[in-house]
Amino acid sequence: IYASFPSLEKIDELGYKAVMVGFPLLAFGTILGAMWANYAWGGYWSWDPKETWALIVWLIYGAYIHARMNRGWEGHRAAVYQVFGLLMVIFCFWGVNFLLSGLHAYA
Repeated sequence: IYASFPSLEKIDELGYKAVMVGFPLLAFGTILGAMWANYAWGGYWSWDPKETWALIVWLIYGAYIHARMNRGWEGHRAAVYQVFGLLMVIFCFWGVNFLLSGLHAYA
């Protein structure tokens, strides 16, 4: 079954490409959310837990991109960082709603 998987290099490159697409989309979504917040509530940023965790996720992936481009992180080290970032995305989507209170708490 292992032989049917793509090579580790291809998986690494796919993960990098996914981050390079997702990172600007997250930035764009956060900026649009801030614009909407200003329109709806009169302020761009209120340090709500969901906003804060979206910023944390953005910083994590920004650090990953920086390390990959400037420090040459590839392979295992990059994969560990990507998995950590994914866990933070999952927490941002679901954990914040159930564990923290704020404007974006839906639980």
